[in-house]
Amino acid sequence: MEAITKTDFSLPGQVSLYKGKVRDVYNIRDEYLVMVVSDRISAFDVVLPKGIPYKGQVLNQIASKFLDATSDIVPNWKLASPDPMVTVGRKAEPLPVEMVIRGYLTGHAWREYKSGKRSICGIPMAEGMKENQKFDHPIITPTTKAHIGHDEDISREEIIANKLVTEEVYSQVEDYTRKLFQRGTEMAAKMGLILVDTKYEFGIKDGKIYLIDEIHTPDSSRYFYGDTYQENFIKGIEQRQLSKEFVRQWLIENNFQGKDGQTVPFMSDDFVAEISERYIELYEHITGEKFIRADASNIMTRIEANIRKYLSSI
Repeated sequence: MEAITKTDFSLPGQVSLYKGKVRDVYNIRDEYLVMVVSDRISAFDVVLPKGIPYKGQVLNQIASKFLDATSDIVPNWKLASPDPMVTVGRKAEPLPVEMVIRGYLTGHAWREYKSGKRSICGIPMAEGMKENQKFDHPIITPTTKAHIGHDEDISREEIIANKLVTEEVYSQVEDYTRKLFQRGTEMAAKMGLILVDTKYEFGIKDGKIYLIDEIHTPDSSRYFYGDTYQENFIKGIEQRQLSKEFVRQWLIENNFQGKDGQTVPFMSDDFVAEISERYIELYEHITGEKFIRADASNIMTRIEANIRKYLSSI
């Protein structure tokens, strides 16, 4: 079970290479992006020391499926997925904000609420709410996009006042965000899941807005099991969920939240294997398809060969 934690290909037409927390993105001729979804895992904006086998394949294939399933709502960057861990698409100029949408009071929003705050990103939250309670309507809580450190909550008004994007563009991506979340919610429900919250990223190419990056994966989204949600909520017990929140909780329990002076706890091989199985479980639950583990005998050679073959065709 080899985990791919870094790539360093030299591809035809390559202009640059950007390494994010999880993805290695190759700029080809300033026209296309080759996104290799590695097996790196991050939490609290920190890349953890061990990779998770098959995580990159899970993320890439879920995102690919949902990009295809939502292309009628908003055009997206994807052109092809020539390898289980790779997507190739159009290069667009990313907007400097991420669109986070929440259907339930959980995760970061709950931590803010529990601390006494009654608004997030300028959106009021009612008194007397409980953890994991459904909002009357999904709320959009944007964040800045930090290249280093933590993303920060930001309001619609601040985004427009600071001219991060125009009001016209923001209104359009806000509309896209609500429609994408509705589609994702409907698709999850068919699989017995609840899409709790997620984030979307958008870019502009030739004056047109595109959905970019991943969509509805366990790295960008949180899912609850639908059949136990109501009972668990009434009893006030932890929800069964499919996301990487369990990794965050493990880190919190081991005194790590990405703060200065904190050390990432030791990740045993058993814990790494457990995370891998949880990602595969999510894939199978959300897609309704059996996860087929890609040939892992020589992953790097496979990935590079598949990329080069596709690039030669465009």
